[in-house]
Amino acid sequence: MQEKVSDKESQIIVGLDIGTTKIACIVGRKNEYGKIEVLGYGKTESIGVKRGVVANIEDTVKSIRRAVEQATQKSNVDINVVHVGIAGQHIKSYQHRGNIIRKDSDKEISAEEIEQFTRNMYGLSMAPGEEIIDVIPQEYIIDGETGIRHPVGMLGHTLEANFHIIIGQTAAAKNILKCIKKAELDMIGLILEPIASAEAVLSDEEKEAGVALIDIGGGTTDIAIFQDHIIRHTAVIPFGGDVVTEDVKEGCSIIKKHAEELKVKFGSALASQNRDDEVVAIPGLRGRPPKEITLKNLANIIQARMEEIIEQIHFEIKNSGFEKKLIGGIVLTGGGAELKHIDQLAEFMIGKDTRIGYPNEHLANDVPDEMASPMYATGVGLVIEGIKRAENGGNMNGWEDETEDSSKKRRETKRKKKTEKQEAVGTKRFLDLLQDWFQHDTEG
Repeated sequence: MQEKVSDKESQIIVGLDIGTTKIACIVGRKNEYGKIEVLGYGKTESIGVKRGVVANIEDTVKSIRRAVEQATQKSNVDINVVHVGIAGQHIKSYQHRGNIIRKDSDKEISAEEIEQFTRNMYGLSMAPGEEIIDVIPQEYIIDGETGIRHPVGMLGHTLEANFHIIIGQTAAAKNILKCIKKAELDMIGLILEPIASAEAVLSDEEKEAGVALIDIGGGTTDIAIFQDHIIRHTAVIPFGGDVVTEDVKEGCSIIKKHAEELKVKFGSALASQNRDDEVVAIPGLRGRPPKEITLKNLANIIQARMEEIIEQIHFEIKNSGFEKKLIGGIVLTGGGAELKHIDQLAEFMIGKDTRIGYPNEHLANDVPDEMASPMYATGVGLVIEGIKRAENGGNMNGWEDETEDSSKKRRETKRKKKTEKQEAVGTKRFLDLLQDWFQHDTEG
């Protein structure tokens, strides 16, 4: 019998991708070569999520539990804490420049000072019902000197920074946390899914040159644009592979299950790549004769919808202001990127070099072949991002990695701070606020 390893005692990270079509739980760690070793994974159908947002708590909890159980059995790891991806059409982002006047300009800028500076951004005023989910520092400016990436150790009187602020609906994030808690797990990181996917499929050269990552999921299409190693723009389009399946269902007058199978096995984003005489037969219902569908007609249905989605993608790229700076072109990933000829259609419509992004570049050689699929890019990326944050002392972009003991200490410290009225609500991180809300909700 193999002895179980606790994920609290070693550098093991669990990523939980709560998608519209699937929920994937991936257990991984970095090996001695810097690659991600997948210890185990679980995947189940997502039946409680619509367009990236939890629509049914109980169904989502059941799916999460099944995926976690599968990952536990395969990895032999006790899964207690997870890094969770967040997406959905409610996600927005914008750029913000913050600044502080330092009390002692002759004193070196410390890591703690930078961390507090970032935490202060969580206190920015938002519209009712919206909260800041993540704050990503892009570059720093010290006494007017721009383009500084690592200000720690430098001297200066005025410290400024450009931040990429990611905003989401409070209710949507609360529902995710509620599902995690009901599944008897702790959430220690809430990570924007396109940022996670970018970690899995983009190279450093592409991020420097300028690249647009397009993650085509079941319910949403996520966009992340990088240039000069900095994330410049993020957006979420509320359409994905599910609307294509619905179009096939309606256009071919078949049930959704057969429409999905037809799309996956025979679908193409370019009708010109199919001949008129190529035909596939769909089983009839309740003894009825099989239904014959030409692959060209199928491709015409799929191409029409994909063109609409790619037009919206192109609009977001132009809206970002970085269209002419994307030397690295377009990288397509997610389950929708497995559609045949999708890269050719995107390249033709957007006019940029396009490739399919696979997470296998960052994976160890002995991982299952299935894990190299674009549909697992987000899950693998959550593990990679979780490892990064843990290596940064468990504190990156305002998030905190914690074991059960450290969690108890943090909560005890927080209680003391509340009593002494030393902690301003404006500087608390969103995850802390969610944890407070959940604790108050269960106690009430």
